[in-house]
Amino acid sequence: MDPAVCPPGSDPVSDPHDPSQVTRRSVLAGAAGLAVGPLLSGCTAPPIPPAPHAEGEAPPRPMPVPSARAAVKVNLRINGQTHAAELEPRVTLLDALREHLHLTGTKKGCDHGQCGACTVLVDGRRINSCLTLAIMHQNADITTIEGLAHGDQLHPVQAAFIEHDAFQCGYCTPGQICSAVGLIHEDTRRPTTTSAKG
Repeated sequence: MDPAVCPPGSDPVSDPHDPSQVTRRSVLAGAAGLAVGPLLSGCTAPPIPPAPHAEGEAPPRPMPVPSARAAVKVNLRINGQTHAAELEPRVTLLDALREHLHLTGTKKGCDHGQCGACTVLVDGRRINSCLTLAIMHQNADITTIEGLAHGDQLHPVQAAFIEHDAFQCGYCTPGQICSAVGLIHEDTRRPTTTSAKG
C-alpha cells in the first residue's frame, strides 16, 4: 500500500489485508488467538459417538487401562537378604530402600543423580539409586552402606574414613563410601597388562 494514498489515521505498515506487510508479530498474535480462542469461548469438541453394534448385542466393553499406580510384587536382594515388597513400577531404588524397606543409610540429596549421596552398589558396580527403578534390579545383589560392615567390623573404606576424618558434614558420607568401595572393586576387575598377557 502506498503511504501517499493511505487514508488519514491508518498505518500502512500494519495493514492486515496486504500480504507484503505480514510481520512475525502478526503471525504469532494470530496463532495465539487461534489457540486460545476456543478455550475462552467455552467451545468443546462434540462427544465421540459409540461404535455401532448389532441389535440385541451388548455394546463392547472398553479395554481396561492399567494404572501407573498399580503395585507389583518385587523381590530385592539387599545386603545378602531377600526383601519382598509391593511397589509401584515408578518407584526408584532409592525410595524403595528408604521409604519401603526403611534402610535410611542411603541419602536423598539432589534426586537428580548429580550429588552421589544415593550411591549404592548393584552387582558390585556403583549406581545412583535415585536414577534407577527398583523393579529393574530384581534378583540383583544390592549393597547399601548398612551392608558393608560385617557385624562390628567396619569395611576398610569405612575405617579409613574414620581414621582420616573424611566426613565433612557426614550427609554424603554413605554415598562417598559406597562409591569408593565400588571404584576399588571395579579397578580390581580390570585386567592389567601383565594379567592380560597371561
